[in-house]
Amino acid sequence: MRKTYFKQFALAAILFTFTISTSQGFSLTSKSSSKDTSKQYTELVSKIFEFIQRNYVDEVDPEVLYRGALKGMLSELGDPYTTYLDKSFSRSLHDTTSGQFGGVGLTISKPIESTPEKPAYVEVASPVEDTPGYKAGILAGDLIISVDGVDTSTITMEEVLDKLRGKVGEKVDLVIRRGKNAEFPVTLKRALIEVPTVKYGMIDKDKLGYVRIIEFTPQTADRVQQALDLFKSENARGIIIDLRNNPGGLISSVVEVADKFIDDGPIVSTKSRLAYENSVFTASARKTKIRNMPIVVLINRGSASASEILSGALKDNHLAYLVGARTYGKGSVQQVLPLSSQEGIKYTVARYYTPSDVNIDKIGIPPDREILFPTLTAEGEKQYTELYKSNEIEKYVDAHPNMTEKDIAAFGKTLHATYSEIDEASLRKLVRNEVNKTKPAMLYDLEYDIQLIEAIKILTAGDFSELMSKTKSLKQLQDEAALEENKEEKK
Repeated sequence: MRKTYFKQFALAAILFTFTISTSQGFSLTSKSSSKDTSKQYTELVSKIFEFIQRNYVDEVDPEVLYRGALKGMLSELGDPYTTYLDKSFSRSLHDTTSGQFGGVGLTISKPIESTPEKPAYVEVASPVEDTPGYKAGILAGDLIISVDGVDTSTITMEEVLDKLRGKVGEKVDLVIRRGKNAEFPVTLKRALIEVPTVKYGMIDKDKLGYVRIIEFTPQTADRVQQALDLFKSENARGIIIDLRNNPGGLISSVVEVADKFIDDGPIVSTKSRLAYENSVFTASARKTKIRNMPIVVLINRGSASASEILSGALKDNHLAYLVGARTYGKGSVQQVLPLSSQEGIKYTVARYYTPSDVNIDKIGIPPDREILFPTLTAEGEKQYTELYKSNEIEKYVDAHPNMTEKDIAAFGKTLHATYSEIDEASLRKLVRNEVNKTKPAMLYDLEYDIQLIEAIKILTAGDFSELMSKTKSLKQLQDEAALEENKEEKK
C-alpha cells in the first residue's frame, strides 16, 4: 500500500516538475508589449508544434497538426462564415466558378459550437429551386440531423458538404427535423445542380409583373432587365420581387439590380478596420429603369446576404413594401484566401450596412406585413412524421398518374380526415409537390402561396401610396427597439 502511494507521489512530482519546466520554457513574459505579443505567440505555437512532433507517444503527421491548428484558430473567432477549407477546396471552387455540380440543392449553415443542450445540427438556409432537395419539400429552417447515418452535429461543415455532394444519380439519406419534434427520413438522388438566377412572368388577371430572383450571379442584372422590359411592354401596374429562399451571391450583382430601382444615394456600404475594404455603393439616376411603380418584395427566413441588401435598400428608400417573414440575418462580407490548389481560408473582411446605416447581422430584416405559413402543434408534428414515414402520399400518387388540381384537392381532404392536426392547404401542397416532382417548379402558386396572395391584394387595393407613407426605415425600427429595450431594463 505504501509502495503504491510512493509510486503515485513520485509520478505526480515528476509531472509537476515537467509542467513547471515546460511552462517556463513556453510562456510569454509578463512585460510584453502589445506589439511583441503577436510575435511571441507565433513563436510559442511553433515551439509546441515541434515539441509534439518530438515527444508525443506516437509519430504525428505534421499536416495533421497544421490543419488542426488552422481549424482551431479560425473557430476561436466565433464567426460561422470564417472557416478553413480543406482538400475539397479545389472542387468547391470549381463548382462555384463553373456554376454546376453534383448535389442535392440545399444551401446550408452550421453553428460552430455544439453542446448537449443545443447540438450543432446543419440548418437549411434555403433549398435551390428545381433540385432534389426542393422537390422533396425540404424548407428553410429545417435541420439536417444526419447524413447517411452520420450525426451532423459531430462533423464539420466541409464534411457535411462532402457527403451531400457527389456523383450524379447516387442516393444520399437524410433525417430532417422540422419544428421541435417532427423528424422524418428523406432519400435524395443527387442531380446536376446548376446555379439558377431569375424567373419572371406576368400575373395576367391582375396586370402585375412577377420576378423571382433565385441567386445573385453575374447574369442576374441582365435577366432582371429582361423582366422589366416585359413588364413595361405589358403595361404592368405593379411589380412583385420574390426574394424568398434567395441565399445571396455577388455584392456587385445586387448593386446592379438595386440601381435599376433607386435614383440616387447609397445602396449599401461596407465597413472594416481595413481602410481599403470600406466602400459605399451609390445609385446613379441614369441607370434607373423603374420609377413611380408600386413594388412589393417577398422575403422569408431563407432570404440572406445579397437578398437582404436589396430588401434593405428598397425599404430604406421607401420604394417597396416588404411582405412575408423576417430574413436570415447575414450582414457580413467574405473573401477566400487560397493557401494552395487544394485548400484555402474563407474569412470575413467587412460588415455591410443598409442606406440608413444599419447592420442586420444575426437580426435580419422584418417585413412591413408579416404573413406566416401555418405552424404545427406538437400533435401536428407527430402526425407529420407519421405521414412522411408512411409514404402514403408517394404510393397514392404513383397509383394515380396525371392527377389534376381537383384530384389533389380531393386527396388532400381525404388525408385531412386522418391527419387532422395538419391544415388542409399544407396537405394539398405536399401532394402537389409529389405530383410535380419530375416537373419544373411553377412560376407562382395563386392557390397555396398566402404570402404572394397578400402581395397581390396590397398592389390591387388602390391605397399603396398611403401604405408606403407609414413604413419606417430600418434605422427607425432599430432605434425604436433599443428604446423599448431600455424601458424594459428600467422596470
